[in-house]
Amino acid sequence: MAEHLDVLIVGAGLSGVGAAWRLSREHPERSYAVLEGRAALGGTWDLFRYPGVRSDSDMFTMSYPFRPWRSDRSLADGESIRTYIREIVEDGGIGPRIRFDTKVTRAAWSSEAARWTVETSNGTYTCKFLYCCSGYYDYDSGYEPDFKNKADFTGTFVHPQFWPADLDTRGKRIVVIGSGATAVTLVPTLAPTAEHVTMLQRSPTYLTVLPGRDKMAAALMRRLPAGAAHRLVRARNVAMQQGFYQLARRRPERVKALLRRFAVGRLGDEAYVDKHFKPTYQPWDQRLCVIPDGDLYNAIREGKASVATDTIQEFVPEGIRLGSGEVLEADIVVSATGLSLLPLGGIALEKDGAPLNPRDMVAYRTMMLSGVPNLAFCIGYTNASWTLRADLSHRYVMRLLTFMDRNGYATATPDAEPPGPRRPLLDFTSGYVQRALHLFMQQGERDPWTVKQNYIYDLVRSPRADLRRGMTFTRKRARVGAAA
Repeated sequence: MAEHLDVLIVGAGLSGVGAAWRLSREHPERSYAVLEGRAALGGTWDLFRYPGVRSDSDMFTMSYPFRPWRSDRSLADGESIRTYIREIVEDGGIGPRIRFDTKVTRAAWSSEAARWTVETSNGTYTCKFLYCCSGYYDYDSGYEPDFKNKADFTGTFVHPQFWPADLDTRGKRIVVIGSGATAVTLVPTLAPTAEHVTMLQRSPTYLTVLPGRDKMAAALMRRLPAGAAHRLVRARNVAMQQGFYQLARRRPERVKALLRRFAVGRLGDEAYVDKHFKPTYQPWDQRLCVIPDGDLYNAIREGKASVATDTIQEFVPEGIRLGSGEVLEADIVVSATGLSLLPLGGIALEKDGAPLNPRDMVAYRTMMLSGVPNLAFCIGYTNASWTLRADLSHRYVMRLLTFMDRNGYATATPDAEPPGPRRPLLDFTSGYVQRALHLFMQQGERDPWTVKQNYIYDLVRSPRADLRRGMTFTRKRARVGAAA
């Protein structure tokens, strides 16, 4: 027989573990489980094991307010983030609730029973409320262009999402294809021991330099309790992030000049900067890449790394022939060409026997689906730390569950047909986003159907949001509430 629980959380990464912590504290009477498709904690941070893997957001905003970040290392490596997640699980008593090797494949809602039936690779569950915290990366496949004659290459070809644990890069000529967060992490990490590393990009990306260690955080942690120090640094970083984002959107030329100045100051070569570090789009049309302590610029200045801006004509036995005709010789080619996105972890949804497609629905408060009862999903910001919005989503879901309990409601369903036009949920020009827009739910033009990329706005509005607005609540078999 299927095991029944009040709440099922999908995913045991940073989002799912945070949701479990909130649920266990605010609704201790509820039964719940965390279904994790892999054999270990961590989600993305356990999947990605390429050299130098680290956060591209500062940990004072990426960590949770209930678990202060206790290091002055603001851009943390993957192992430190996995340790942080394990500590939340251990201290919160969440471990016994996690079901590993349990990949959710299908979830079917029954209006008659007012519950979800959830099929997994390891049995069937039923629940009253389903919370998808699996992020939006496709864990089974990364994006890779169709490279001409790739099979002719006699060296080693690898995608960072599936980095071989035994790959020896010492003394090797390495070409890293790409210019996003993964590429700018890999190049300076591999450069010290490789013969040479070339970052091959089709077009440049905006880069910003941040200190790897936070001196203010270190000083505060010496003088204040960890929680107080964390709150102060977190507030400062949120204000700086949001201020810089707004400046970039309103005064893009000023921000472009500032970022160019950073690059020229580090590299000392204006022509090189204008050739390889001058994007054609505006700042924050795509996510800015952070380079801690300017490590990428340092590797280039020291001659251990270089950048080639060109197209790929084809692979040849000794490397890659560029559009210019030049051949980049390589022993190892790393295809840091991006990720594939997948809404709701690829779960097949049904409602009363009819299939549901996320692309046909509109996101309600960036966490529920139009016309779908008792289901929430967690998705982070594109212009700030993922966890900032994740924790706001967790708190909103907890508040919704409390509201349903107090009023005797069995279901909460966002309106099936929100008014007004629709547009993509992810308003970003990055290739990995554009490739997946046709798979994702949409957003509307007005609250509560719009996506705000503004944590301060959401922080103020979310706790006060009218839970009845745009929502229908029912008791068993009887409608008792309607959209405002």
